[in-house]
Amino acid sequence: MESKNLLVELFVEELPPKALKKLGQAFGDVLLAQLRAQGLADAGSLLTPYASPRRLAAHVTQVAARAADKAVSQKLMPVSVGLDAAGNATPALLKKLAALGADASAVASLKRTMDGKAEALFYESVAPGATLAEGLQKALAEAIAKLPIPKVMSYQLETNCELPGWTSVSFVRPAHGLVALHGDAVVPVTALGLAAGRDTHGHRFEAAVDPVVLRNADSYALQLQDEGAVIAGFEARRAEIARQLAEAAVSVGGGAEPIQDEALLDEVTALVERPNVLVCQFEPEFLEVPQECLILTMKANQKYFPLLDAKGRLTHRFLVVSNIRPDDASAVIGGNERVVRPRLADAKFFFDQDRKKTLASRVGLLAKVVYHNKLGTQGERVERVRAIAAAIASELGDATLIAQADQAAQLAKTDLVTDMVGEFPELQGTMGRYYALNDGLPAAVADAIEDHYKPRFAGDELPRGNVGLAVALADKLETLVGMFGIGNLPTGDRDPFALRRHALGVVRMLIERDLPLELSRLVGIAADAMGPLLTQADAQVQLLDFIYDRLAGSLREQGASAQEVDAVLGNRPERLAEVPKRLAAVRAFAQLPEAPALAAANKRIGNILKKSPEADAHVNPQLFRESAETALYDAMQGVVPDANARFDAGDYTGSLQSLAALRAPVDAFFDGVMVNAEEPDLRLNRLGLLASLHRAMNRVALLERLAA
Repeated sequence: MESKNLLVELFVEELPPKALKKLGQAFGDVLLAQLRAQGLADAGSLLTPYASPRRLAAHVTQVAARAADKAVSQKLMPVSVGLDAAGNATPALLKKLAALGADASAVASLKRTMDGKAEALFYESVAPGATLAEGLQKALAEAIAKLPIPKVMSYQLETNCELPGWTSVSFVRPAHGLVALHGDAVVPVTALGLAAGRDTHGHRFEAAVDPVVLRNADSYALQLQDEGAVIAGFEARRAEIARQLAEAAVSVGGGAEPIQDEALLDEVTALVERPNVLVCQFEPEFLEVPQECLILTMKANQKYFPLLDAKGRLTHRFLVVSNIRPDDASAVIGGNERVVRPRLADAKFFFDQDRKKTLASRVGLLAKVVYHNKLGTQGERVERVRAIAAAIASELGDATLIAQADQAAQLAKTDLVTDMVGEFPELQGTMGRYYALNDGLPAAVADAIEDHYKPRFAGDELPRGNVGLAVALADKLETLVGMFGIGNLPTGDRDPFALRRHALGVVRMLIERDLPLELSRLVGIAADAMGPLLTQADAQVQLLDFIYDRLAGSLREQGASAQEVDAVLGNRPERLAEVPKRLAAVRAFAQLPEAPALAAANKRIGNILKKSPEADAHVNPQLFRESAETALYDAMQGVVPDANARFDAGDYTGSLQSLAALRAPVDAFFDGVMVNAEEPDLRLNRLGLLASLHRAMNRVALLERLAA
């Protein structure tokens, strides 16, 4: 059957910009999937989604006007129920056939097929394929129903002249038009109280014609651009904005570049239909304010793109993405410059006011800021973080480090009660650093105040120095232990206190900075600082499990196999900084020809020892009777000390590889020795030999986890 391209568009009022990209893609994806499910589109049909502030649309290639007919085989009932002893149809069968639109004449053509242990009757027919109007109606309803709408609106539509009145409609925004074109023909479908046509609308002010009458499905994007002054495609519009931003930056000169922010670019793409990038500027004296403040207010409040110089410093120029293209843009430029000036003046005022008070003078105000109803105020929390940070610093450095970590921990949260952070919460920590430097505090303390929030997200940088590391670890551990201690654990879809992120932050700092700190000791230090606030008896155990789970997931995401991760983390290494080296050692060991046999033997030994809890690692060579057990013991005397020495020196790869020499004596032992001998002394001695071997083989990782 002949196929043509299909175009469907919903014309609506301005859609939520942060959701537009997902809405456009979801609308097209579901529409195509439904058309394919009904046989109206096939695997070769291609989707082009469109999304602009006032439209969601989808273009699908190779859509049939009618789906192919389908042969349908429908089970009716067992033969014993449908036919009597003479082979005639029973009333039950005739009733079933009537429900399917058939009569007694169809009995002779029924197919008899075994269905399990009984023979059943099947009615075979041909189901006519769905027409495009029927199929698109269903697909359109499904696409609308499955849109990831952040919040639904309800509004009223007037029905029609024949049936006066109003009907209630629910959608993300009020819809005003529906287009459905198959080739050049309108498909008669309805949605949201609208009947499909071929008319759409372009730019509110700059469209050459209104409405834009679409010739066919394939002319959609071109007609909207030429006649409607709209770039309908989200990605096409985004690329055009990026091109214009780069071009405008070049026109400014001096190596200027627009700030790179993918989320901002997506949001601006969702706000304009006909992008026009303009260069604006503000008074240079505003640059005395920390650039993070100015950048944030321009991005968050105005959706502007600040311009940075070649060294990454903010300039007094910025880029605006306008939705109109007037011949003289001076009024648009002037308007945006007037709008941004009060915002920057507010930032300067906050900065000037905040610097009149030191951070130290604000510490007392934290006692009035509630942190959690079960964990007290921010002031109380600060004292706990100070205690944890001091303990960590004592293991990382000298008295100077301890003093600076304590000072940074005491002041780290004080910028929460400043005017600037009150207006821009995203600047917490950042402003604390500026105010600390203004107070004349050491750079290490100021950096730590900013860095104690790091890493804030996946891939974020870590604290710059040991002072920052101590305070960042203390801050995250206090949160983790506190929340687990009161039973406030994350669930599958909720983690309001970002405990997963905090756990990964602890893991990253310990590993990437190669810190000589033991995880359970850190958790214990934090638990001691929390004191009687902890109400969950097993909180520390739960938290350690949680952190190791996060580490396991992180290692798998980095490419490690589940077996490798399971082997390395199976014996819970206390110093997470050793985990990458142990993982590398396991990978190297797995490449050895002896590895599979040794892993299998280790698993076998583990199973034997589980059934013999009385076994220990004590061995008496005088009790050996078989040459194989003597040979294994002698081999261990040469190999195990070397493996242990390498392990103690941190050479985990060498430690595991030296164990490869035990393969032959281990194989010989299991071939020639009965471990569970009847004599108790002999049995316990052999179990002791295996326990010694098992302990030596599993210092780096649980090798049994590598067994197939």
